Amino acid sequence: MSRSAEEALTRRSLYDVDVTDPTGLLVDRTGMTPEDVAQITRLMSAIAGMREAEERLSEASTRYMKLNRTDMRALHFLIASQNRGSLPTPGAIAQHLGISTASTTKLLDRLERAGHIRRETHPSDRRALLVRITPETHRAAMATVGRQQARRFGAAARLTHDEREVVIRFLEDATRSLSLTDVPWAQGTSGESDAGEHSSPRAD
Repeated sequence: MSRSAEEALTRRSLYDVDVTDPTGLLVDRTGMTPEDVAQITRLMSAIAGMREAEERLSEASTRYMKLNRTDMRALHFLIASQNRGSLPTPGAIAQHLGISTASTTKLLDRLERAGHIRRETHPSDRRALLVRITPETHRAAMATVGRQQARRFGAAARLTHDEREVVIRFLEDATRSLSLTDVPWAQGTSGESDAGEHSSPRAD
């Protein structure tokens, strides 16, 4: 058995409800056939496989760009802001990343020293600053991780309109099901992520 096939088999067993919940304590399988349960297991395994692929892509992109994940999220935000024609400020970046003003300043200092961004005076408010991604970093990001991420559009395009609606409905329903709102044990467990958190490669 190939390594990829073995990994897929292992992943499927991790999401097999008959393995993870053999007594039916968590999942009510009343009225479901074994075929239904097997198909749902394949679905859960496929979602896990996509998450793992996204993780590998994220790790590869941080290594290539020599940045940590928060830095990459900031650059993604700047690219999207530029494409929308908006004027991103340090405050907007801090809000998007969910980090403090001090952490944002450290992040921008690091990115600016490495030549990834530049700070400019706001055209309508001389007291405010704008943050722009440099053309070189923009091109590098688009040609690598951006191009790879865009390939998912093709997978969606290969579905019919009705199939896409089914996928959308499922993903939105699953997202609501995973919401931590009104889950007592999860309250107060999420703290602010620092600008240097997650991945060790740094730009400085």
